[in-house]
Amino acid sequence: MSDPRTTWTGVFPAVTTQFREDFSLDTPATMKVIEALLRDGVSGLVLCGTVGENTALTPAEKTELLEATVATVKGRVPVIVGVAEYTTPFAAATAREAARIGVDGLMVMPAMVYPAKPHETIAHFRGVASATDLPVMIYNNPPSYRTDVTPTMLASLSDVETIVAFKESSGDTRRFVDLRNMTGDRFIPFCGLDDVVVESIALGAVGWVSGLSNVFPREGETLFRLAREGRIPEALPIYDWFMPLLHLDARSDLVQCIKLCEFIAGRGTDRTRPPRLPLTPDERAEVATLMEKAMANRPALPDVGLPKAA
Repeated sequence: MSDPRTTWTGVFPAVTTQFREDFSLDTPATMKVIEALLRDGVSGLVLCGTVGENTALTPAEKTELLEATVATVKGRVPVIVGVAEYTTPFAAATAREAARIGVDGLMVMPAMVYPAKPHETIAHFRGVASATDLPVMIYNNPPSYRTDVTPTMLASLSDVETIVAFKESSGDTRRFVDLRNMTGDRFIPFCGLDDVVVESIALGAVGWVSGLSNVFPREGETLFRLAREGRIPEALPIYDWFMPLLHLDARSDLVQCIKLCEFIAGRGTDRTRPPRLPLTPDERAEVATLMEKAMANRPALPDVGLPKAA
């Protein structure tokens, strides 16, 4: 297993899960999405996150998807899997299954449905982390999951050796500073909200779990590397171009928006499982207009060491 301290850095798209017309899981199509991302030079992959419609998948489907992913990726980049279950025992069982399959780490969300108190959330994270030896990234997304994992709560988990990283999706970039003041470099900081990525990098984020980098992975990875290298004058034109699309990641219907963008870009389907329904005609037109403008004005990308475009 690779060391997260050295390999959990760069852009990790939150991979979309592909479905057929009857809404059955389309594992081969999902593997095509993954291969295209790898060709474009992404640094890692997150499977079964929010964008991967984790809670719409059965345990058997998650197993099928992860086994295929591990076989497809073949160790080329780290594969992290989301754990978003309703109870701590269920989440722990999911974590053990992911470890059996051979993924590189877990991205653990608060228990779904129940808006837990802080001490309950901390106990949940401890329970899941103790289920395997896999490294764990704690995922904070209070707008989506109603449970806020504050820097103080994260600091209280410092004694759990396998909890190594956090993904901050609250939009409050001050939290990178607050946690660093509490714990130093104990946790690997990841940006989890697309439209604050450059600001998050400036405040210490070394990774980005990204939604819109599914659609424009080369642009996302280039933007990230430029910001990390302090090449801000080169990064800002890309950020300006990307920002109207990055805002989609902050919407409650982000999955539908990202999948529609993927579809328009020829990288996947726009099909989501109910209760996620297709965007309304007006919403589709809005997203399509953003994509049309973005594709017509793609910026020239400075060299940051990515593989040559296919």
